[in-house]
Amino acid sequence: MTNKFPHLRQDFTASLVVFLVALPLCVGVAVASGVPAELGLVTGIVGGIVTGLMRGSSLQVSGPAAGLTVLVFEAVQQFGLPALGVIVLVSGVLQMTMGALRLGRWFRAISVSVVEGMLAGIGLVLIAGQLYPVLAAEAPDSGPGKIAGLPGALVYALGDTDAPASLALGAGTIAVLVLWKLAPAAIRAVPGPLAAVGLATLAAMALGLPVATVEVQGLLGSIQPPPLSAFGELAGLGVLGTIVAFTLIASAESLFSAAAVDRLHDGPRTEYDKELVAQGAGNTICGLLGALPMTAVIVRSAANVQAGARTKASRVLHGVWLLLFAALLPDVLGYLPIPALAGILVYSGAKLVPVRALAKLWGESRGEALILVVTAVSIVAVSMFEGVLIGLALAIGKTAWEASHVRLEFVDKGVGPVEAYLAGNATFLRLPKILDSLEALPTDRPVRLDLSGVHHLDHACRTALESWAERHSSSGTEPVRLTTAR
Repeated sequence: MTNKFPHLRQDFTASLVVFLVALPLCVGVAVASGVPAELGLVTGIVGGIVTGLMRGSSLQVSGPAAGLTVLVFEAVQQFGLPALGVIVLVSGVLQMTMGALRLGRWFRAISVSVVEGMLAGIGLVLIAGQLYPVLAAEAPDSGPGKIAGLPGALVYALGDTDAPASLALGAGTIAVLVLWKLAPAAIRAVPGPLAAVGLATLAAMALGLPVATVEVQGLLGSIQPPPLSAFGELAGLGVLGTIVAFTLIASAESLFSAAAVDRLHDGPRTEYDKELVAQGAGNTICGLLGALPMTAVIVRSAANVQAGARTKASRVLHGVWLLLFAALLPDVLGYLPIPALAGILVYSGAKLVPVRALAKLWGESRGEALILVVTAVSIVAVSMFEGVLIGLALAIGKTAWEASHVRLEFVDKGVGPVEAYLAGNATFLRLPKILDSLEALPTDRPVRLDLSGVHHLDHACRTALESWAERHSSSGTEPVRLTTAR
């Protein structure tokens, strides 16, 4: 056995660690997404067993992610749970198609500022939304509404009889997660999320606290493949937009996670196109089962590497442990306090907001920092899909502006013609500045315009320069002389 599976011991130990990390997160993400808790376990099982067996990234672990919680919740509220299966199914097929077309590597070209802004916006909405279960209150639907309603929810909770218990459990869970890294090494062998939820569960049971707990439906009762009628939703633009958002965000998050995981170990590097196919296969099956979408999750992946995993066996085994738990111990879910699960997601949301990275980025490139902030604010103010599109548009616009760098210099000896030298990439983006400078030249002096240093001259600039030369020449001076590159 040891000869055939030389790393079985390390992978077995790592799989238990990842299982203990994944269990509370799978349940918490499902509850926050507005779907049965068991569906989070289904996605974790598929991510471990199906995606885990496929080629791509050997140590990356997939499952339901906090980063998609907001989008899933919006989709369920707007289109219903049956349509969620269709959305996830089609997104998976699109991911497999993109992987087959070798488009996986192109996701690495997406602006890091847009991705970090996307995660920051998700984190802010996640924090605001999950603070309501901590306060035993009902969350508003919109992002701005969630943020604006927090002071009122806090005041109401402090005056309510049951809410303080919920607040204490949620705050205690967050405190355990924050302080867990300070615990002795022997205690830290237990993953922080599991310890936090376990302590909260014991406290709620021992003290008889009046807090909401997870509703248990049973694994088979929760799996509801989308009916054929749900595929009719594909005719709506709203569903199609959500599918695009799911596909892009899940793919980008998975491949960025893969790049981060590759930096944590010295094993085989990620094959991005194959990893995209693996993620798509997992999402296709999740869609057929009516479960949550999956992405690669950096928290579980990092735990896998740090626990000593050497091969993909560790992530496959973690899926097996999730399956055994869901099949044999489903009633345990009914004891988990919702405020504790919400506390885990508040903590996860806070980690998505790159405060340090933003401060560093502000010092290095304020344009990139602005893209990050605008993307995040747009997601909070409007929606996930529109916010990401706004961020991408800003990133493309910034790149186009920087690519159109142009320099215009004048040499005026007081007599004779004014010599103008234009160099760089002359595009319509810089045209107003170019024309303002040329039109400020004296109309009674001849001009020689040297374009030999221009690398690219677009049609708008060429037409505008010719028109300016014609106008300047019509004032009675010597015609403008244009010199172009040979």
